[in-house]
Amino acid sequence: MELHVRVESADENALGLLQRASGLSKQRIKLAMTQGAVWLTRGRHTQRLRRAKRVLRAGDEVHLYYDANILAAVPPEPTLIADVGKYSVWNKPYGLRSQGSKWGDHCTVVRWAERHLHPERPGFTVHRLDRAANGLIIVAHSKKMAAALSELFRKREVEKSYRALVAGDFSKHAKPLRVTQPIDGKEAISEFSLLELCKHGEQSLLDVRIETGRKHQIRRHLAELGHAVVGDRLYGTGEEDSVDLQLTAYRLAFHCPVGDERVEYRLGSE
Repeated sequence: MELHVRVESADENALGLLQRASGLSKQRIKLAMTQGAVWLTRGRHTQRLRRAKRVLRAGDEVHLYYDANILAAVPPEPTLIADVGKYSVWNKPYGLRSQGSKWGDHCTVVRWAERHLHPERPGFTVHRLDRAANGLIIVAHSKKMAAALSELFRKREVEKSYRALVAGDFSKHAKPLRVTQPIDGKEAISEFSLLELCKHGEQSLLDVRIETGRKHQIRRHLAELGHAVVGDRLYGTGEEDSVDLQLTAYRLAFHCPVGDERVEYRLGSE
C-alpha cells in the first residue's frame, strides 16, 4: 500500500490522517512509523516521520509505504566493534542492510545503532556493504562527521580489506592480480591475492583490496574472471545456493577525524 495524503488543517495528526486514508489500525500505523515507513514532506524537504504526535501544518504531505512482510522482518543483530562517540564501527552480519528504503529502515545497521547505543544518538550512512556480505561498517552520529568520513572514502584515504572464498583455482593468476575493468562506465579498481587453495583446488581463499567502491565491485570483478564468490546468488553459478555469500570486510584503516590519529579496525579472527 502506498499513500500520499495532503494535510488540510493544522489540527490534524498523522496517525488519524493515515488511519482514515488507509483503513489500517492505529497500532499498525505506529509500527510503520517506528520502522521508518512513514514520511513527511514540508516544502522542499522530506524526512521520515516516527512520532505520532508530531505537529503538522496545513500544506504538509504525509506518505505511507506499507508492506506487512517488510515491517515484520526481524533484523539480524550486528556486533559493536568500537564506539568513538561521533562514529561507531560494527560487524554487520549477513542479511542486515547498510541503508533503508522508503518502505522502512529497521533492518539496517544505521537504525540498529540509533536504537541500541548508549547514549542514544542519530545515525548516518557513510559507506555501504552488500546486504549479502558481512564485516566492518562505519556509522556516523552527526551530519558533520558523516561528511568528514565520506570525504575520506571519496579521496580513497580509507584502506579496505576483504576475504573472499571463490570458485576455482586462482593460482594461475598473477599475485597480486590488479583488475581495472570499469563498472557501469565508472572507474573500478580491485586487487586480489591468493591466500590458500581449498577443497583440492576447487576453491580459493583470497585477500582483496579495493581502491574504489562501485556497487557489487568485488563480486562482479571476480565473476568476470571466472571465479565467482562462493554463495553469490546474483553473479555465481547457483551451485552454492545454500551457503551465505563468502565475502567478509575484515579491515578498515584511516586517519581518524576525531582523535587526529591513524586507526585500524579488524575483526578479531582475522
